[in-house]
Amino acid sequence: MSVMRLGYVHVRVTDLDDASRHYEKTLGLQAMGQQGPCRYFKGWDEFDHHSVVIEEGGVGLVKLGMKVSSSDDLARFEANLARFGVTTERMAAGESHKVGEGLRVFLPTGQTLELYTDMEYVGNELGTFNPHAVIRDPRGLTVPRLDHMLIAGEDPALTERMFTECLDFHVSERLITDIESNDLVATWLFAGQTSHDIALIKGEQGKLHHFAFWLEDWQSILRAGDVFAYDDTPVDYGPTRHGITRGTTVYFFDPAGNRNEVFTGSYRCYADTPTITWTMDTFPRALSALQREVNESFLTVFT
Repeated sequence: MSVMRLGYVHVRVTDLDDASRHYEKTLGLQAMGQQGPCRYFKGWDEFDHHSVVIEEGGVGLVKLGMKVSSSDDLARFEANLARFGVTTERMAAGESHKVGEGLRVFLPTGQTLELYTDMEYVGNELGTFNPHAVIRDPRGLTVPRLDHMLIAGEDPALTERMFTECLDFHVSERLITDIESNDLVATWLFAGQTSHDIALIKGEQGKLHHFAFWLEDWQSILRAGDVFAYDDTPVDYGPTRHGITRGTTVYFFDPAGNRNEVFTGSYRCYADTPTITWTMDTFPRALSALQREVNESFLTVFT
């Protein structure tokens, strides 16, 4: 194993207090303090210091982080990326709060990716000795962990090649225009055994479509819709089941307008899992196997 998982997402928000209420009270993340202009949060079943960073000053993605198994992997990835022609730079321990040394990668789609091997260990909320199965007092959605994200850029095919050829990712599903042209519209990539850790879609350079949190089951997804109604959280799409990935989902927005998702289900992937291909004429069913329709905001709102 090389890249282990999506480790953190760092976004800008228009108001730190409003956004903090959303991530802490509605989603149920644990507040991990503030450093400079940034506040830090984690899910109850995450062991590292944080998985979500919010920074006041607008909207959209600042950077994303992926945790890597070893420093040898970092060196190998650095060499791979140099051969591929991608710009990178080494990052010292502490440049990103509580994060060890790593490699900063400037993706062909315009985002900044930080690969790192270490983050301060704080433990989950259950402990590791004779633990209970769940936390005693649920809060909001009580999301256990960050799951995946979708980013946009002008050339998703090039960035797909970078992830697969340089960082050992595999492609679970692809969306193309049609069989004849085979132009890539979107791609879903995995490093472990989930259906995707990151996805790419053709769009404006450097943009974020959404980042997603894992929930336990379909009942939790339905309950999320009820919590969003209580908290006046704007819902973009769902609850529904995707055709792509087969996961169940609700998309919604934080107070700044960054799109979030809660997600569960889907299937396990392995290095030899064949890639599933969809064409744009089936996209309504690929997005929602139930409603089989696409709302305009899903394809037009990026931050």
